[in-house]
Amino acid sequence: MPDTPRDALATAFLATTDWASADRAPLAGDASNRKYQRLHLGDDSAVLMDAAPELGEDVRPFVAVADWLTGLGLSAPRIIAQDPTHGFLLIEDLGDDLFARVVARDPALERPLYEAATDVLLDLHRAPAMAGLKPYDPAVMTPLAALAYDWYLAGARGRDDAARDAFCAALEPVLAQHTDCSVVILRDYHAENLLWLPDRTGAARVGLLDFQDAMTGDPSYDLVSILMDARRDVSAEVETAMITRYADGAGMDRAGFEARYHVAGAQRNLRIIGAFARLSQRDGKRHYVDLIPRVWGLLMRNLSHPALADVAAIVRRDLPEPTPDVLKALRR
Repeated sequence: MPDTPRDALATAFLATTDWASADRAPLAGDASNRKYQRLHLGDDSAVLMDAAPELGEDVRPFVAVADWLTGLGLSAPRIIAQDPTHGFLLIEDLGDDLFARVVARDPALERPLYEAATDVLLDLHRAPAMAGLKPYDPAVMTPLAALAYDWYLAGARGRDDAARDAFCAALEPVLAQHTDCSVVILRDYHAENLLWLPDRTGAARVGLLDFQDAMTGDPSYDLVSILMDARRDVSAEVETAMITRYADGAGMDRAGFEARYHVAGAQRNLRIIGAFARLSQRDGKRHYVDLIPRVWGLLMRNLSHPALADVAAIVRRDLPEPTPDVLKALRR
């Protein structure tokens, strides 16, 4: 097949680096419009990120957050070369040992890996927040949670703007009471975005990916992200132990932190349910619908917390369970 314009631009970018003659092979992408290739040059490897600006991508936040994280001693990929105008980055290759793969190979490693990931969050949250990040506050969180109404409910039963408005009016004050914007949150902190780097030490043993959407938000948010994972089941023992590990390490009251955890979790899981429905209906990525039942189960656990009693009654009234018929409707 002939090269596309993006291929030609990528080749021109690599020609400005020491990697012009490297072999290139595609890597699995994510839910965004970014594409990745692994480059091999002798015994060395690197990763090419292709983030086309015409598709709404921008590599500059990735570079800024990566530099800030590495400055804290955390293992974000080192930036080798960059072309922000055309949307290309050449970055350090942190390997293939995603947490999800490592734990699948050796379930006994689940707890030590999740301890390391929790300790990364403790280190991250002890640092002064990165300048220039936008707040993930109730005004932002509420309409994102309402994606469950915009896409999940709308796709399953039809749009209901009055129900959506009542939900938002109930959720926003709960978020205001139980969350704040005191730390940096990476916002996609889960087992398929974390890499195990056992040859490194301390918090640097956790390789970080997909953090370009970082904001300032609640200390519980990224812990929810990794423990209430849309893609894999985390054992109840590990979840309980990591909540305790974080609350103790941060010097926070356990009961108060647990309320934060479930309030942030409800917001996040509602957003994910809506986002997965949107990926299916708008973008044709039907396989995301298969993940909705797991996220629904997590949401129901969140809604059982007393802090969410009023919101829970509304959500249970408005949103249908993800039955086979509902999932079929979302795949249309």
